[in-house]
Amino acid sequence: MARNLTISVLAVLAVAGAAAAAAPANLTAALGDAKRPPADSSRDVARHPAELLAMGEVKPGQKVADFMMGGGYFTRILSPAVGEKGHVWAFQSGEFIGFRPAYGTDQTKVVADYTNVTPLAAPIASAGLPDGLDLVLTVQNYHDLHLNRMPPGTAEAANKEIFKALKPGGIYLIVDHAAAPGTPTEDAANKLHRIDEAVVKKEVEAAGFKLVTEDDKLLADPADTHDKSVFDPSIRGKTDQFILKYRKPK
Repeated sequence: MARNLTISVLAVLAVAGAAAAAAPANLTAALGDAKRPPADSSRDVARHPAELLAMGEVKPGQKVADFMMGGGYFTRILSPAVGEKGHVWAFQSGEFIGFRPAYGTDQTKVVADYTNVTPLAAPIASAGLPDGLDLVLTVQNYHDLHLNRMPPGTAEAANKEIFKALKPGGIYLIVDHAAAPGTPTEDAANKLHRIDEAVVKKEVEAAGFKLVTEDDKLLADPADTHDKSVFDPSIRGKTDQFILKYRKPK
């Protein structure tokens, strides 16, 4: 049994290594950046950052935003990926900092390590994103736009601001924990910390974005029954997730 487990782990690592090797050079180099903490890099096998950011068409010299950056996992990859001629705006929700000050501390620590990262901390509905962005990335946080603690219309306001901030042809890349189709949005967000993919599509497309790609395989986990909170020990770190890639029309 132990031997089979070892073989399985090695197989997963081999697949992850092959995927990283096939990724653009700037993303491969970013994953190996010395400033990334081991706690981040150890999650790469499960989170597939190279494939995800390749889907987001991340290139050196770009202007990108990590929207609701959390602990900064993707900010730390985006910074070296866009390089010294590019720039990253790391947005941390003012609402989140209000109820968990560590979010502000995390942002400060991440930004201190990179000269091409600018911190933003404000209410979600008025994030202050700059214009002309190539990419806005939000990972495992879209459902938070529907938390009860958020003002009404937060999702609509956020999508409008992101649409305005992106340049024509710019990409809006969304990753989130899947809820079962038809799950009431309020219940999905507040009890399960998930969202129905169809709800995201409806809201984002109402803001003017055009769907380019939907991927339900890269971060899929068929063992996830979609009815548990993402913080449930039995499913944490192993949720079924969807990816939606949108583009602002030219």
